[in-house]
Amino acid sequence: NQQSDLEVCGQAADGRAAMAQIKALTPDLVTIDITLPDSTGLELMKNIKAQYPDIPLLVISMHDKALYAERALRAGARGYIMKQEATEKIVEAIHKVLSGQVYVSDSMAEQMVRSFVTAGPKGLGASVSSLSDRELEVFRLIGQGYSTRKIAEMLHLSIKTIETYRAHIKDKLGLEDAAQLLQYAVQWANT
Repeated sequence: NQQSDLEVCGQAADGRAAMAQIKALTPDLVTIDITLPDSTGLELMKNIKAQYPDIPLLVISMHDKALYAERALRAGARGYIMKQEATEKIVEAIHKVLSGQVYVSDSMAEQMVRSFVTAGPKGLGASVSSLSDRELEVFRLIGQGYSTRKIAEMLHLSIKTIETYRAHIKDKLGLEDAAQLLQYAVQWANT
């Protein structure tokens, strides 16, 4: 709001409220975080793109992994920037996205290129990149130390569904048991 050519027209705390705000306000741009209380930002982006394909999306996130930026761009975002970037950089990202360009910070672009160049079939990045968006969200929450029950509550899914995701994650990552899954998820979350 401190920019003469920009105005915040609405805010929402979760995906459901965001969809209602977008419908009511028809904004020129939507900024989104990857982590939301009732869903993932990736799901929200897909929903917005399905219903409002012409609204540009900019992710402003705390997650500094190139994997999240790549998935956000694939889900329809026109830009990805870290929350800790200087305000001027965030305003620059907003202007670029509004003008039809794609924006990723220099450090994120470097990470994305590096992961693309160095990811081999057995590399950590390559293995985790094989997970679906929902599996990645479950994997991230496991790495943050949440129990199956808590993850189910957070994602509004059944415990059985989370257990199925955990099994798929173990299969895709070639892990033998829950202890290996937890260790790998914690290691990934802290890198």
